[in-house]
Amino acid sequence: MSKQKHTGLTILAISSIPLILVLGNSMLIPVLPKMKSELDISQFQVSLVISAFSIAAAISIPVLGYLSDRFSRKAIIIPALILYGSGGLLAGAASAWFDNAYTWILAGRIMQGMGAAGTAPIAMALTGDLFKGGQQSKVLGLVEASNGFGKVISPIIGSLLALIFWYAAFFAFPIFCFMSLLLTIIFIKEKKTKKEPPPVGKYVKGLVSVFKTEGRWLFAAYITGATCLFTLFGILFYISDILEKDHQIDGVMKGLILAIPLLVMTTTSYITGSKIGKKMKLMKTLIIIGLLLMTTSFASLIFFKKLVAFFAVLSVSSIGTGLVLPCINSFITGSVPTDRRGFVTSLYGSVRFLGVAIGPPVFGSLMAWSRSGMFLVTAGLTLFCALLCMILIHVAKTKPAEDKESDTLFEKLQFS
Repeated sequence: MSKQKHTGLTILAISSIPLILVLGNSMLIPVLPKMKSELDISQFQVSLVISAFSIAAAISIPVLGYLSDRFSRKAIIIPALILYGSGGLLAGAASAWFDNAYTWILAGRIMQGMGAAGTAPIAMALTGDLFKGGQQSKVLGLVEASNGFGKVISPIIGSLLALIFWYAAFFAFPIFCFMSLLLTIIFIKEKKTKKEPPPVGKYVKGLVSVFKTEGRWLFAAYITGATCLFTLFGILFYISDILEKDHQIDGVMKGLILAIPLLVMTTTSYITGSKIGKKMKLMKTLIIIGLLLMTTSFASLIFFKKLVAFFAVLSVSSIGTGLVLPCINSFITGSVPTDRRGFVTSLYGSVRFLGVAIGPPVFGSLMAWSRSGMFLVTAGLTLFCALLCMILIHVAKTKPAEDKESDTLFEKLQFS
């Protein structure tokens, strides 16, 4: 019983890490129009508040992934959470008291992005270290659900905090980081390894061999994960803008509406993660189905402008995203041995962040060009990812003797 309780608290601690990460962008989405008017900045400049965070994270993630392989996961996660919270303090203080606040806000967001690089991607690698086989997939599903849950509640939290003052969300980051920091320190116990970390040269050779043998399907998985986050944050940016401009909806109501597609995605992610286990063929099937659902949904949105109908159709794409991400996470985390897992999962996190980074500015440009064109381009991108996964991911038949639990799913993945 005590062991089960300990496992539950460990999962809670791990799940809190990606939750913190998601707050970094999603909590600010409802505040962006107010920030634009208060700071008297352009639409592109306000989109950079999201992009600066994500680009800094994307650049930092591979470095921190390597360091987590060389030292330990907690040795990276703990300082990362501290840096994340400090960046929030700087951005909040700049908004309240500094001249030229926008420049300082961007500096704080870059700090937060660097801190974010040591959170969710390292948590994925940590999950791979601590849990085996089917339980590994289940916990990864919970981690993705936590990620999604953060996306659901963060627009609501951001809207509520904005009732105090528009930059209050920045001061909330250190509080959330401190809570996750305590959970991580107390409840996550890493397995001690007796082996010395490999020299840099040997480590790089090992990575090269992984990408030589697994590179084609990893490429498809990386592109697909990035596309899911690109479309998600691009659509959220679009919705946040039209709710105020076209429907005069602001405040908490706006946060609640933004949470609807995210809630659908989170629920689907949780169910998917709890059911897929080690069923590789099922994972591939769900990835393709999910991407086709996204394609159908985005292509259909050009015909719907009324809010109820729009969100009903958009929810289909959220179901698709919820099917895709847990399966991609299981493939990525189970693809490499423990000593190189941090880098490979971090590289995946890096491309996801790039998707988040380019989502708002690209959708901002597409919005100015054509609403129908925006949705059709998005549908074309998800259809391309579906074809890519169909062609590049091939799951070999598994022999019964191989059906045992192992440290990773590596032996089970025979892709071309």
